Amino acid sequence: MATLVEPPNGIRPSGKQYYSMWHTVFELDSKYVPIKPIGKGAYGVVCSSINRETNEKVAIKKINNVFENKIDALRTLRELKLLRHIRHENVIALKDVLMPIHRTSFKDVYLVYELMDTDLHQIIKSSQPLSSDHCKYFIFQLLRGLNYLHSANILHRDLKPGNLLVNANCDLKICDFGLARTSRGNEQFMTEYVVTRWYRAPELLLCCDNYGTSIDVWSVGCIFAEILGRKPIFPGTECLNQLKLIISVLGSQNDTDLEFIDNPKARRYIKTLPYTRGTHLSHLYPHADPLALDLLQRMLVFDPSKRITVTEALLHPYISGLYDPRRDPPAQVPINLDIDENLGEHMIREMIWDEMLHYHPEAVLARR
Repeated sequence: MATLVEPPNGIRPSGKQYYSMWHTVFELDSKYVPIKPIGKGAYGVVCSSINRETNEKVAIKKINNVFENKIDALRTLRELKLLRHIRHENVIALKDVLMPIHRTSFKDVYLVYELMDTDLHQIIKSSQPLSSDHCKYFIFQLLRGLNYLHSANILHRDLKPGNLLVNANCDLKICDFGLARTSRGNEQFMTEYVVTRWYRAPELLLCCDNYGTSIDVWSVGCIFAEILGRKPIFPGTECLNQLKLIISVLGSQNDTDLEFIDNPKARRYIKTLPYTRGTHLSHLYPHADPLALDLLQRMLVFDPSKRITVTEALLHPYISGLYDPRRDPPAQVPINLDIDENLGEHMIREMIWDEMLHYHPEAVLARR
């Protein structure tokens, strides 16, 4: 539980309260009263809180020492830039970013999100039965949120069950945009190590220089399979093992399906794998709806150019009954997430501060 504590330096700034949770001190605006810690990761700690002004429950993520690691600082900036522009039922809403006391020396960043009950990883891991309707509704919402992101020119690049938050009424929201990129952005971004390995598309495993929105579709396919089977479909131990597992299910690929591989060494490796006819998905998931398996098969296609798109997936017979294109206009403007990776700490801090000001118009005049 949350314990009210004295400020670290003994001086309590106006409008701030200090709480200790899981050996972590939270510096919160007085309107937020923490309920309990709900998650912990490499970034820091998340707690549930209540906003006394609106009586709304929220989740507050404290990112510790954000400037200690430049990659973490850039991830935080990217998430702030993206979520300021995104408004969609199936994407997590960023409601507030707490203003630090000192503009030039703050170390921690506090992000305030809408509160969700759990995530898809916890649901899949649990013994709670999942009906075919549950599965369909989760995949529909994931595709719907992704369709909006792709229309805004955004690749998520790290879709996995733990990045899909779920409420008690089965509403699903995509979160964690630290690896997101603009799809037609700088090519230098496109070669990075991305996506948790088990959900990583073949073109990323094969270090292809050029990739697009179809990497997210592959990840959706892996998540879909995991909901159906209650375990990961391709739990690779390392990169080459991951590729072997994929080929063992999809079967050996012919030469035309390997043309997209622009790395000769990678193409040679795939050709050295022993021939296999693959495994039919109906053998892996004997109780699944045949339409679900048909859609899954169209997502898990080795050649990215032959993979179904998100828009096509929403029109597939498995899902089309839930989808109304009139309710889903595309994003109004493409979002540009290109950020100079060579920025220094001072500049990144200034840019994060500027993002915070969007949530605190009252501070724009008072603090500048």
